[in-house]
Amino acid sequence: MSGKEITIAAADGGKFMGYLAAPASGKGPGVVVIQEIFGVNKIMREITDGFAQAGHVALCPDLFWRQQPGIQLTDQTEAEWARAFELFNGFDLKKGVDDLNATIETLRKQKGCTGRVGTVGFCLGGRLAYLTATRTKADAAVSYYGVMLTEHVKEPVKAPLMLHIATEDEYVPKDQQAKIHAALKSNRKITIYDYKGQNHAFARVGGKHYDKASADLARKRTLDFFKANLG
Repeated sequence: MSGKEITIAAADGGKFMGYLAAPASGKGPGVVVIQEIFGVNKIMREITDGFAQAGHVALCPDLFWRQQPGIQLTDQTEAEWARAFELFNGFDLKKGVDDLNATIETLRKQKGCTGRVGTVGFCLGGRLAYLTATRTKADAAVSYYGVMLTEHVKEPVKAPLMLHIATEDEYVPKDQQAKIHAALKSNRKITIYDYKGQNHAFARVGGKHYDKASADLARKRTLDFFKANLG
């Protein structure tokens, strides 16, 4: 399966690319796939294709377009890591959420989309997925090893939210994990799963910390969650 690139209109007048993949049936609930710090690269496109294969109309937006459109880095060289962190540090969080809101509403209107749209994000995208549950009209959200979530735990969560947390995450220290659990465990809209012994990016195929068993389990939980909340 291969998707296509479409153009998304930003709220402030710009335009940016989104990689769109549709299921074989041509119809299904929407899922916005939110990138890591490496851009809409081969891995993110394959993840988007995977959600399409599971029956979703899936769309992965280029959220680095305001800094440099078309970023496609890998996690294989020091130079690419350095550029990825430059982009992460230069990222405007508020405008990123605005761009995700535009992406969600664009996807709702796509041919074949049922009108219900969830989000799923990884790393930086995991933080942004969390914010789609508090700041947008997304119908459900899934965060994989989201960073800096402790900054947002007091925001009211409006949509069902699932968090996949790696207990040995090098970017989310144990004290932050404890704060996340303490702040959110009693919220009935939120489901938290811990992956014992796993590090950041355990679901990134080919990455240093990839763990197939944990990635497969998280994917099953995510798809079941979307089925329950998106139809």
